[in-house]
Amino acid sequence: MNWHVLYTKPKWEKKTAEQLIKIGINCYCPTVVKVRQWSDRKKKVEVPLFNNYIFVQLDEKDRNNVFISPGVVRYLFWLGKHAVVKDFEINTIKEWLTVDNTEVSVSAYKIGQKVKLDSGVFSEQYAVVKDITKTHYVLILESLGCVLKVKHL
Repeated sequence: MNWHVLYTKPKWEKKTAEQLIKIGINCYCPTVVKVRQWSDRKKKVEVPLFNNYIFVQLDEKDRNNVFISPGVVRYLFWLGKHAVVKDFEINTIKEWLTVDNTEVSVSAYKIGQKVKLDSGVFSEQYAVVKDITKTHYVLILESLGCVLKVKHL
């Protein structure tokens, strides 16, 4: 079975995932813990990693069952077809979210230079340095098609 991407109503990701799991659909809503500030306090809250998106794994014949949940808006399409996410990509996201405070050190590199990451979830991956700030490096992981922000050590 393939993983597909669902577009949800704003702020309905976790609720929609719970509803789909209740009706027996294998669903994954990756979340991260962030500190949010209010006028009188700070609080750790669990928020979705991808706003308005969740992943579902189901057969083609069961594709319309997701619309039972009122939070589902539509499927995400890529090049005119339903976007398909591979199992290893879902597993990479899960693995990345389970690693606590992994920091990658990059030193004395220049913008545009290709580097090999030697630690963390993305070890053995090659990246191109896109930007350097006082506290972070911004790297492009071409093989995964994503941008990685890495804290200076």
